[in-house]
This record gives sequence, structure tokens and C-alpha cells, in this order.
Amino acid sequence: MRRESLGVVAWCLVLAILPVLPAQAEVKLPAIIGDNMVLQADVKAPIWGWAAPDEKVTVTLGDQKQTATADKDGKWTVKLEALKSGGPLEMAVAGTNTITVKNILVGEVWVCGGQSNMAMSVKSSKDSDKEIAEAKYPKIRLFKVQNAMADEPAKDAKGQWVECDPNTVGGFSAVGYFFGRDLHKVLNVPVGLIHSNWGGTCAEAWTSKPTLEGDAELKVALDRQTQAVERHATDKENWEKNKDKLLARWKESADKAKAEGKPIPRAPQPPGDPKTSPNRPSCLYNGMIAPLIPFGIRGAIWYQGESNAGRAVEYRKLFPAMISDWRKNWGQGDFPFLFVQLANFMAKDAEPKDDPWPWLREAQTMTLSVPKTGMAVIIDIGEGNDIHPKNKQDVGLRLSRAAQKIAYGKDIVHSGPVHETGSMKIEGDKAVVKFKHLGGGLVAKGDKLTGFAIAGEDRKFVWADAKIDAETVVVQSKDVPKPVAVRYAWANNPDCNLYNKEGLPACPFRTDDWPMVTAPKPAPATPK
Repeated sequence: MRRESLGVVAWCLVLAILPVLPAQAEVKLPAIIGDNMVLQADVKAPIWGWAAPDEKVTVTLGDQKQTATADKDGKWTVKLEALKSGGPLEMAVAGTNTITVKNILVGEVWVCGGQSNMAMSVKSSKDSDKEIAEAKYPKIRLFKVQNAMADEPAKDAKGQWVECDPNTVGGFSAVGYFFGRDLHKVLNVPVGLIHSNWGGTCAEAWTSKPTLEGDAELKVALDRQTQAVERHATDKENWEKNKDKLLARWKESADKAKAEGKPIPRAPQPPGDPKTSPNRPSCLYNGMIAPLIPFGIRGAIWYQGESNAGRAVEYRKLFPAMISDWRKNWGQGDFPFLFVQLANFMAKDAEPKDDPWPWLREAQTMTLSVPKTGMAVIIDIGEGNDIHPKNKQDVGLRLSRAAQKIAYGKDIVHSGPVHETGSMKIEGDKAVVKFKHLGGGLVAKGDKLTGFAIAGEDRKFVWADAKIDAETVVVQSKDVPKPVAVRYAWANNPDCNLYNKEGLPACPFRTDDWPMVTAPKPAPATPK
């Protein structure tokens, strides 16, 4: 056989053998495990990643050495023995290659989740220049999850841990930073903050699909998505058919507005595809929460609800289900989950009304029945004309107080006054309501107590006179001789001023169980 032919035969044999040789793959770590990270103290911290199937991986940190074998999909996991707060440390992860993770601290790790008010950055908050300049905290570490949607739970996210300093803090969550900064000062330990937020999103987008599918009342979110997809085909067809007329009509009104010096209306847009919406059920859980699991955390803080305000009754079940969903999937027990009640917003009401936002606030308050939850009431620091109030410092401080009490067991007043359900007593023409979480006692900020409304059997609420009497507030009105119900701060943007002496505002409440009074819908316009 000629030499050239022998060479061809040899190469064919090599190529035939290659597929049966063991696959080689570099050891890889998820983004959440990297330089500058904070490992949760006092728990067995999971470390995981990927390698070739059956490859042995060894994780070394200090005097600890843990070994795991990658499964058939290449996934491996070890759990480090509990560590005490401190650092910096280095960790080696060795397989066919070795990764060295540097500048690791051990301390308290919190996930900071929600929509735009949690996403709102330090540079957009009150006194931002001063806050950024003074943000020199090398033992606070920040991880910002890049926005991502996914139809199935993603294996990894994009982001990196950085030290907190004036160059890194500006784009980070203001609520998260102010919360973490206060904890760092109080506990004197390193703090790791994981920012995972998307503005304008609803809670069902942050809840896993099995949890939504497993309950008939929650499955309506999946049904709405199915219906939206079905409607989109028709909406798209109608847009293509009518867009020229719509655009021409818009141009006419835009030209007129421009000539009159008025704001130009927004141009008509094609219908958005619900298959690409960040509000489709589970897509943000899949893309921005699942990749973080099972990283060791102490707990989570959450600021969201504006996008669910139109479905407040549904939120009563959805929000607790989301919390349980995270806890179950994280596998770290009932970790503390602290959340922010919606701030005051929109125009003030001249007379008592049944606005939508109080109902969402009530659903949030009802979630306090879930173990190890806490709520920061911020009914006093919103802005009527801005859904994104700039005072995020007080939001962070109130969440920190809740964390100190619920997560760390400190003897601290962590809540403003909360109405004791079922405590109202009628004494003639007066209604007497009782409170818990009094702290140093009830106080009114201002000349007189405001924010209370009272109603009789006709269910018509009127503003009431109110005064503090020890642990109670006495409420009455000359227009309601036989009261049956009291409401406090029950408005989108209420005038209300009940606090405890620690300066924490009272939580909005109602004593009645009447259904929401919805405003009548306007009659449809007559087609031209």
C-alpha cells in the first residue's frame, strides 16, 4: 500500500475513535460566584458550577476542602461548612483547570427585588451627589443582575460583584444600598447586596410556573397570557389594516398641538407582542431569580405592587405564594422576607373615595400573616406627582429596622402603629380603634390628627374628627350619629399623620369588610 494511502487510513481511524474518548470541559462557575463576593455567614454555603460529566471538582477555602463529582449534565455542587463573618479570603475550584476566586468576604447577603422603585438608582435619589461621594464602604459588595427574560429557569445570569465605592454605587438600587449601609453600620459585618429588578413588572412575572399552575386562583395569570397571545393576532391584523389612517390622524393632531405650543401626543404604535413582554408569567423568575439559587442568603427585601394595583384582591394570594415559592426553591427554610408598602401618590381626594391603591396596600398588610415577614410603611414620604419618590433613604432605614428585629432578633421598634383587627368598639356616636406596635406611644405630627373617615350603615364615608386616647384613637363625626366602620389613610394619596414616638407612620387600614366600590365606567364613544 502506498504511503499516502496509509496516512489516510490512519487519520480515519483517529476520527473514528475521537467520539468515544471522554469529553473534556473546563470547570466553570456561575456569575454569582466570583471575585469580591460575599458568602453568607453561619450557614452551609452552596458552591456550584459545571464541568465534564463525571469530572471530580475540588473546592478549597481556608482549611476546608470539599469534593464533588459532576452529574450527567455536568452540574456539581458542594456545601462549605459554616463560616464566621470576616475576610478577605481566596477560594480555589479545581478540576481539569483551576479557578481562583479572590477578595471574598463572609457576612450578610440580601436579595433586593421588585420593580422600578427598587430599581431606582442612587444617582436618581435624594442628595445623590453627596451620597455617591460618601459611599466608601469596601466591606459592602454589590451584584447587579442584568435584565433577562426566559421561558425556562436559566442556569446563569449576567453580572459581577464589585466593592461599594463612588465609582460603583451610582447605578445600584438606592433602596438596596441605603438598607445595606445601615445594616453594615449596625451589625459591623460585611454585607452583600444582590440587585434583581425590572421596572413596570408584576408579581406573577417573578413567580415560578409550577406555583402558578398548581393553584386555580393563581392560574388565571397563565390564562390571561394565553388570551393575550390569541388577541395579538387580531390586533396585529387590525393595525396593518388601519395604521395609515391612524398615523394620518395623529399627524394632524400633532401639527395642531405644535402650532398651539402644546405637548405633542404620542404616535400610535403597533400592538406589543405578549410573547416578548417582561410581564408574562414566570419569565423574570426564570431569567433573574432562578440563576441565583441556591446562593446562600440571609433574606430578601422587595418593593413592588404598583403594577398589580388593578388586581389587588388577586394579590392577596399571589404575593404570599411568590414568597413561599422563593423560599421553597431556595431550600434555605423560611428566610426573612421584608417588603415596602406602596407610597402615597396621585392627586389628593377632597372627599373620601374608594381608590385602588389602598386595596393593594391592604393586600400587602395581609401578607404579614406569613411567618418572618416585615413591612416598611412609607405612606408619608411619597410624592403626589411622581410615582418614583426620591427619598429612598428612609425606605432603606425602615427596612433595616425590620431586618434588625426579624432577621437578627434585636430589641428594636420596627413598625409603626398597626390597627388591631376586630378591636373597634362603638360607644354611642364614637368609634374607638386600638393599635399595636405602639413603641413609645401614639403621636400626631401636626396640630390635629388627620386621615380618619367614618361611615354608618349607609356605607357613605365622611371625614372624621379623631383624637388619641392612650393605645386607642377615638373617631367621630356629627354627620354619622351611628357609626359602624372606620378607615384610615384609605386613599391613593391621603392626608394622614398618626405615628409612634419612634417616628414610624401608622399603617393604613379599614375596619369594614365591604367590597370595593368601583367607579362607573364611561359609556363607549359613539362610532363616527
